[in-house]
Amino acid sequence: MRVAVFSDIHANAPALEAALEAVGRFDRLWLLGDIVGYGPHPDAVVERLRELDAVAVQGNHDAAVLGRIPVGAFNDLARAAVRWTAETMRPQNVAWLGELPERREEGDFTLVHGSPRDPLWEYLLSIPAARANLGAFDTPYCLVGHTHHQLAFRDDDGRVEALLAEDHPRLILDARRCILNPGSVGQPRDGDPRAGAMTVDTESGIVEWLRFEYDVGATQADMRAQPLPARLADRLEAGV
Repeated sequence: MRVAVFSDIHANAPALEAALEAVGRFDRLWLLGDIVGYGPHPDAVVERLRELDAVAVQGNHDAAVLGRIPVGAFNDLARAAVRWTAETMRPQNVAWLGELPERREEGDFTLVHGSPRDPLWEYLLSIPAARANLGAFDTPYCLVGHTHHQLAFRDDDGRVEALLAEDHPRLILDARRCILNPGSVGQPRDGDPRAGAMTVDTESGIVEWLRFEYDVGATQADMRAQPLPARLADRLEAGV
């Protein structure tokens, strides 16, 4: 089965459509949370994902829009976007978000947003954090988002190695436990404004990371047409 793995779409419809085109044919779509927040297209994104029968987990921004996390836990930019999103989304799309779990298992993979230890909030960007989480899931592999960076952490006989997608765009899964991050579709933060995603072939174990262009200007224009902070639109072109 060929699976497309997306995370952190953040209500960016042009980036989502570019991601779907970039990955090509797939059998299932797995989403690792933060479907909404920041961006100007929450309803369009959710409705597209519902149409695709996507398998998803909740992220912290999704939970905040649902009122499950206090907006005071966010910075000023994120808080403004959460409030606007909660006020404007259609009830049926909010209901769909509300049905998503924080954690789910799909075959050999555990799906969470932040980390298996703390599904909504923990960032896995360091080897010590990855080491603490490699024993926190029951499946051989775990898929996470939240950091907006494309990378993997692998347990090699007790030694945890970090693999950056820019150096290792293709990985073959084996008996070693592994945590993989597809990066962000709608809000890259590694200095590269291109959207990011990942594919997994569950039969061959081949994982591939992708980067691809999308119409950043169109998203920026839509953001500036709404009462969203200007900084949210500005930073898209820098990937920060």
